[in-house]
Amino acid sequence: MNRGFTLIELIVVIIIVGILASVGMTQYTKVVEKGRAAEARLILGSLRTAEIAEYQENGAYAGVSGLGVSAPTSCATTHYFSYSCNSTTGTCTATRCTTGGKTPQGGAAYTKTVDVDGNWGGSAGY
Repeated sequence: MNRGFTLIELIVVIIIVGILASVGMTQYTKVVEKGRAAEARLILGSLRTAEIAEYQENGAYAGVSGLGVSAPTSCATTHYFSYSCNSTTGTCTATRCTTGGKTPQGGAAYTKTVDVDGNWGGSAGY
């Protein structure tokens, strides 16, 4: 009497493990990207606060460079996003770097926005 597994049983187990690994990797990637999006939420919140203060002091909104918040306006190796603010409306936007940003870079670019009233938006659900 031989004890062991048949080739069919081994192939079925390998297929099941492969399916579970692919599902797990997809979910893991989403969770990691949500963590990276926390950078954008944090810096956009600081930019929003600075925009409100700028408007109260000077009666007008400013761009990122005039707000005194450490936020790169182009992709830098220290951040996952680049930031911009509309000096007319005070709305600030974070754009995910696909090249030139902090590694690892994202696959698809997406944006997160916040206006001075605290309304969040963007092109992704992160």
